[in-house]
Amino acid sequence: MIKTIGLTKDFKAGKEMVSVLKGVEFTVKEGEFVGIIGPSGSGKTTLLHLLAGLDTPTEGSIQLNGDELSSQSEKQRTIFRRQKIGLVFQNYQLLPTLTVFENIAFPLHADGKKTSTKDVNELLEAVDLKGYEKRFPNELSGGQQQRVAIARALIHKPAILLADEPTGNLDRERSSEILDLLAKLHQERNQTIVMVTHDMFAAGYSDRIVLFKDGVIEAEVQREDEEYAFFLSRFMA
Repeated sequence: MIKTIGLTKDFKAGKEMVSVLKGVEFTVKEGEFVGIIGPSGSGKTTLLHLLAGLDTPTEGSIQLNGDELSSQSEKQRTIFRRQKIGLVFQNYQLLPTLTVFENIAFPLHADGKKTSTKDVNELLEAVDLKGYEKRFPNELSGGQQQRVAIARALIHKPAILLADEPTGNLDRERSSEILDLLAKLHQERNQTIVMVTHDMFAAGYSDRIVLFKDGVIEAEVQREDEEYAFFLSRFMA
């Protein structure tokens, strides 16, 4: 589903070049839920932005669902992202003048497609917001706004859902609700999810945890591994 080969990303800081990703080799299988953790500046968010086609690598290859993303033009990446990738951000990014229904349906309009009332209603049901379709974002709690953002990200049935700190603006109770929802979508829809988080509690919902440090993958552990619980406790301490 996802494969990066020798992925490098450099940024210019003043007169110097700073290497944020250093030859990253990263794969995600179809239907897998991967949690990426690491300190600020470790490269985890940069990796997610490259996977989403929001930026291009300095060197290396990004293959998503059989498509070579790293060689596409900006216009091609935009179309690919709109049709194949679902994006969820920390700050929701809902359009304040649109209702819940209209926010969820918006990606279809952006892609020149007709709104499927059936699909929107199914997603409202899936994210437990049935009856909220005529409300505006400012009439919702933070957790409800994030549910709308998740539904919007899924309206075009993306192959991959990328989530960047999806619980970063929420308290523990609301965070648990969002994480339970992501786990449900993963299990019931076999949705492939890659989630960047600084929170080990959130990372514990994933099938595999990948630890980034200084631009490289320092460690990773699968849920079925004996070290999984130790890994969680070590970094939650």
